[in-house]
Amino acid sequence: MMQRRKFIKNAIGTTVVSGVLGSSISNVMASSQQQQEEVIVHYVLFWLKEDLSQQEIKDFSGFFEELRKVPTIKSLQYGPPANTHKRDVVDNSFSYNLLVHFKNMDDLNVYETHPIHLAAIEKYSKNWTKVVVHDSVLKVV
Repeated sequence: MMQRRKFIKNAIGTTVVSGVLGSSISNVMASSQQQQEEVIVHYVLFWLKEDLSQQEIKDFSGFFEELRKVPTIKSLQYGPPANTHKRDVVDNSFSYNLLVHFKNMDDLNVYETHPIHLAAIEKYSKNWTKVVVHDSVLKVV
């Protein structure tokens, strides 16, 4: 009878440990797969014309709100430069920045030629003197 209790106790313990280890391994594998995921980031800096009024500068945010309607956009944020400390590596000379996330390159390609995007550029491009675009593939961790 004592041998049977030890066997059952050991069998249950092994099953519990296996379940916990199996669960941990599954979590690590899922985490590893997530680390392999990528997102496309479209980062744009805008320098607006110096002769724009404060109201025109404020109204420029309508450009970003129109872009938000493009269906392939995963997320969109925009804003003016932060009032950070002056350092050699900091460039706050721009007027607005735009940060857009896409699921993949196909979604970015749709955005680039989407009628909403092109119409917004047509409507608001009179307000800027310079635009710089940075597109990156970022790992999601």
